[in-house]
Amino acid sequence: MSNLHKKFWPPGVPHDLRVPQVTLNHFVETAALRYPDKAALIFAERVISYRELHQQIEAVAAFLQQRLGVAHGDRVLLMSQNCPQFVIAFYAVLRLGAVVVPVNPMSMLSEVRYYAANSGAQVACVAQELLPQLQPLVGAADEAGALRAVLVHAYTDGLSEAGVQTLPPAMRDPFAPLKAEGLTAFTAALEWTSAVHDNAVQPNDLAVLPYTSGTTGHPKGCCHTHSTVLASNIGSQVWRGLHADAVFLCVAPLFHMLGMQNGMNMPITLGATVVMLPRWDAAQAVASVARYRVTVWTAPPAMVIDFFAQPSAQTSDLSSLALLSGGGAAMPEAVATMLFDKFGLSYNEAYGLSETAAFLHANPVARGKRQCLGVPTQGVDSRIIDPETLQELPQGEVGELITRGAQVMQGYWQNPEADRSSFVELDGHRFFRTGDLALVDEEGYFFMRDRLKRMINASGLKVWPAEVENTLYSHPAVHEACVIAVPDAKRGETVMALLVLKPAFKGQLSEQDIIDWSRQQMAVYKAPRLVRFMDSLPKSGTGKIMWRQLQEDEHASRGTQAQTGTV
Repeated sequence: MSNLHKKFWPPGVPHDLRVPQVTLNHFVETAALRYPDKAALIFAERVISYRELHQQIEAVAAFLQQRLGVAHGDRVLLMSQNCPQFVIAFYAVLRLGAVVVPVNPMSMLSEVRYYAANSGAQVACVAQELLPQLQPLVGAADEAGALRAVLVHAYTDGLSEAGVQTLPPAMRDPFAPLKAEGLTAFTAALEWTSAVHDNAVQPNDLAVLPYTSGTTGHPKGCCHTHSTVLASNIGSQVWRGLHADAVFLCVAPLFHMLGMQNGMNMPITLGATVVMLPRWDAAQAVASVARYRVTVWTAPPAMVIDFFAQPSAQTSDLSSLALLSGGGAAMPEAVATMLFDKFGLSYNEAYGLSETAAFLHANPVARGKRQCLGVPTQGVDSRIIDPETLQELPQGEVGELITRGAQVMQGYWQNPEADRSSFVELDGHRFFRTGDLALVDEEGYFFMRDRLKRMINASGLKVWPAEVENTLYSHPAVHEACVIAVPDAKRGETVMALLVLKPAFKGQLSEQDIIDWSRQQMAVYKAPRLVRFMDSLPKSGTGKIMWRQLQEDEHASRGTQAQTGTV
């Protein structure tokens, strides 16, 4: 491991990471004892104290255990936009030693079925507008992905009329009566009065199973324990000097590791305050920062760009904002310059993956480099190897970034084949292969150069072309499909499908028809935004579609180059 970066190590930050030997729930209980009346969550004009948050988590945990039969080790789906119910359900599941399976609320029925079947989840917590995307699974006997019980919440639960009006129109509906068997109102769980029947939960118990798609097109669950999740968020808060009086803006989606860690787990671990928006609204985000004196915000560049483009950002008092950080893509140089010159803010770029529970590399806050993956943080050992020979490469050469640290997942859920291809032993240690091609400069900072694996980074969300192609091939008109990444000024990259149609369908449908159909089949961020029909697709001597050539040709025709950035 290169130690070049140690010369620029943040003062006062230890080189090693000390991970508390407790569970995530320990911090909720501790905050409720230390700061019972302090605001834990602020959402749509509603303030939830740490005392109230802890009480509600305990009630829902007991309900899940005693009414819905959730036991230690069970997996529970959690599907919702950002809201207090997400936080309560998340920690209630962990309180039982069960495992949260966070599901993107944009997921379609076929995707939810896969997550339930693969994880073995039989219970779910879901927002009511998303219920149609999993209700067919409820009580579906002998069917893969069948669910036996679902807790349903409305975003308006517990809100004042004024609070309801702050929500997006699609989220303002009052709770609708549940008529189908197997469905229970979340409010009923909040009213449960029995105590949890304790079953000892250990720091190394599985806690979260986020799914990340892969080159095969089949999403894989990342096995994270309480300890791996804590390692990431403790490392981040120490690196950045965060504390209990910080006020965090939570607007990145909580199902995604960036939002889950930086908008929920880290502030709760600190006993800080979370100002939560249900989903991205740039104008509302500006107003929230000014009103609640937000001090910390972690977001991908696309959100930051949108935020500071708002007219209100030029006139509002944003002086409380002390730390602006994130990843998911490289921050454009022009935007980084504007942030510093006009607002005195340096965007603290970092690097992590679902497999590392987010925080892994970061730029020193006082000595960051732009469009840079930063340096390995406390206790992290990252190296650059030749992806073919697996030999470590010298400083300055491009190779695959491999890493090890306390935040690295245990492995992929019930997928030993994926583990064998994703981990490598070097110098007697087990390293995770990120699939990202990078180099280390003369000062020990890491820079992304390319990707070893096919992947599209759309606003920080991973899209694996093989998964999209598999879905496109199910369209009756598609003969051949190739999905590529094309640069996008706002999203970083976007999804483009190059298709060869079957002869009978040529001239019978439009590119927009394919786009519309795709959005009905998969989460909207995965669906192609651009489609081009072609007479044929170039193939290698072995008959494989030459996706890289097609991608490079498309970039050349647009006069652009592929962007790379953090994941």
